[in-house]
Amino acid sequence: MVTRRSAIGGIGAMAGALALPPLPATGRTATRPARLRIGDTVGLIEPAGFSDDFAHVEAVMHTIRGMGLVPKVGRHVASRHGYLAGTDEQRASDLNAMYADPEVRAVFTIRGGWGCARILPLLDWRTIRANPKLLIGFSDVTALHLAFAARAGFPTIHGPNAANSWYETSWESLWRLAFTGETPTLRMDGAPAIATIRPGKARGTLIGGNLSVLTALVGTPWLPDFGDAILFLEDTGEAEYRIDRMMNQLALAGILDRVAGVVFGQCTRCTSGVPDYSGFTLPEILRQYLEPLKVPALRGANIGHVANQVCVPVGANVELDAEAGTLRVLERVVA
Repeated sequence: MVTRRSAIGGIGAMAGALALPPLPATGRTATRPARLRIGDTVGLIEPAGFSDDFAHVEAVMHTIRGMGLVPKVGRHVASRHGYLAGTDEQRASDLNAMYADPEVRAVFTIRGGWGCARILPLLDWRTIRANPKLLIGFSDVTALHLAFAARAGFPTIHGPNAANSWYETSWESLWRLAFTGETPTLRMDGAPAIATIRPGKARGTLIGGNLSVLTALVGTPWLPDFGDAILFLEDTGEAEYRIDRMMNQLALAGILDRVAGVVFGQCTRCTSGVPDYSGFTLPEILRQYLEPLKVPALRGANIGHVANQVCVPVGANVELDAEAGTLRVLERVVA
């Protein structure tokens, strides 16, 4: 089985040759996607792993209809190319088509897995930038969120993929961000409970996602500016030493020194599984890297590979309260 760690090795060479159009001088949030309304058509794409069969896709369509939306399935959804949902060209063409289609108001990813970073060089960034629409998903979709923050100039939403369960917190936070256009204060209560690493409040642009995916993009043209950002991270299935290694990479790359605050979400099944393990624990690792930054930081937020995760706006300005465990959204995500 190909893992994320074994598959991402070629991303640097793939992305490095790109000549990308610059982001507009007006900044990341120069434009906003249209807000969602009941009855809107939304796109369904598989930019990474494949679904087992079309019955799975039909179940996802049922979920989208339950939201009061009309699903429009990408042409290559349910295709398969190795462990991917079609070739890189096919998966990229589905995303490009959704952003070019005036009928589509937002784009949901069906699932993650691995493969989003492979399509970044194939995306039509001029069309995407000219047609701001919410992109909604998480996990491997982090590669798209980060690239959109760097190149598209409008916010996206880090939340459940369309194939995930949409429980109360996930749905309510999506509703308030995407449908009503509120600027809510999002509580990040997790299980185990939130632990404050360093108290305080900080404001900045919310940037982040899956730690493994983010670190795989270091050194490529696809990362946004982390200056004074509120960095949020999550992961799953990574042993303690791997989390240490990836946090060290962010430190050595100068990313941690630039941020205004840090939110570490859930790290599901992040243990070595070694009997009588006596190495650093995850809380110890996070304290080693985050306490010296002297910025507000917390761990245990309800973000990541857990049921009922909170939806958060990537690329939007927020205020972090590390003691209260909240993110206050400072600007509307949608027009």
